Amino acid sequence: MSEATFDRIAAEYDESLPAHVAAHYLDKRTDLIAGSGPPGRGLDVGCGTGALAARLAERGYEMTGLDPSAGMLAVMAAEHPEVEAVRGSGDALPFADDSFDLVVTVAALHHIAAPVAVRATLAEMVRVCRPGGRVIVWDHNPRNPYWGLLMARVPQDDGSERLVPEAEVLAGIRAGGGMPLHSTPLGFVPDFVPQGLLPAAAAAERVVERTPLARRLCAHNVVVATPLAGAGEGALP
Repeated sequence: MSEATFDRIAAEYDESLPAHVAAHYLDKRTDLIAGSGPPGRGLDVGCGTGALAARLAERGYEMTGLDPSAGMLAVMAAEHPEVEAVRGSGDALPFADDSFDLVVTVAALHHIAAPVAVRATLAEMVRVCRPGGRVIVWDHNPRNPYWGLLMARVPQDDGSERLVPEAEVLAGIRAGGGMPLHSTPLGFVPDFVPQGLLPAAAAAERVVERTPLARRLCAHNVVVATPLAGAGEGALP
C-alpha cells in the first residue's frame, strides 16, 4: 500500500478493529515488550498512529516512532506528543549505530512485503540497537488461516501485502548481525469476539499458546533478538 493511501486512512486506522479487541492486543504487546528488559530509549519502526509507542512511554521508555506516512505521524503528534515522530523508511533508518535500547516493529513487515526490503529493515533494526539491547518483531503468522478473511475487510490492507514467515524473520535478523533469543507464536482472539466474551476468548487463547501443535496457528509470530555482540546464552541455534 502506498504512503498516500496510509495518509488517507490515518484518521480511521485505529477503528479498523473493535476497541476491546484492539485493547487486548495492545495490552499483550506492551506487557511482553516492557517485560523483556528495563526501560530505555526505544524505537517503534512502522509506528502508525503511535498507540504502542505511547503505551511504552507510559512504562518509562523514551520513545521515537518512525513511519513513512505523514498522515499517520500527524495523528500520533496530535494524540501522543510524548513520542518523538520521525518520518522515514524501515530499510534506511535515519539513526546512528547503537542508538536505542529497544527496537520494535509490530504488524509492519507484511506491508513492507518485498523480501529485499524486509531483510534490509531487519538488518537496520539490528544496526541501530545497542549491544545487549532488544530487537522485537511481532508480525502476522502465515500459518493462521483467518488472516486472508480479516485483511480483506480492513482499510490498511489492499492485497499488496505479503505475510512474512517466521524463518524469513529469523534469517534476516541473523544476516543483519543479530541473534534471535526466542521465537513464540502468540494471539488467538479474533476480531468478531463480542466484548462480553473477551475474557473467555483470552482464556482460550492462553490454552492455545501453551499447546505445541495448536500454537503453530496463532495469529502472530513474535521474535526477540539482540545484536550479536551482546548476545548471551540461550539463543536459538
